[in-house]
Amino acid sequence: MPKITFIDAQGTSRTVEGETGSTVMEVAVRNGVPGIEAECGGACACATCHVYVDDAWLEATGQAEPMEEDMLDFAFDVRPGSRLSCQIRVRDELDGLIVRTPARQG
Repeated sequence: MPKITFIDAQGTSRTVEGETGSTVMEVAVRNGVPGIEAECGGACACATCHVYVDDAWLEATGQAEPMEEDMLDFAFDVRPGSRLSCQIRVRDELDGLIVRTPARQG
């Protein structure tokens, strides 16, 4: 199973295993990763699973679709590399993925 590292705003790192086919948000929720609220449950209808994808992983995770970009307008402190973790599917190629959570969710 691919490993994903979540780094919070204070710099605390948590590496967890993600099931292929699930989303990064689902992996975070299942593993109790703080900073991912996921209020809409992964329907791309809020911005409470906002993460910053590490620069080294931007190409592998792909770009946000228009609907996701619209939701990111509601996120706190959007930056280059901002994504909604509910829109990133876990694949074997993402083994080692690093994402950071913002200081607070939208």
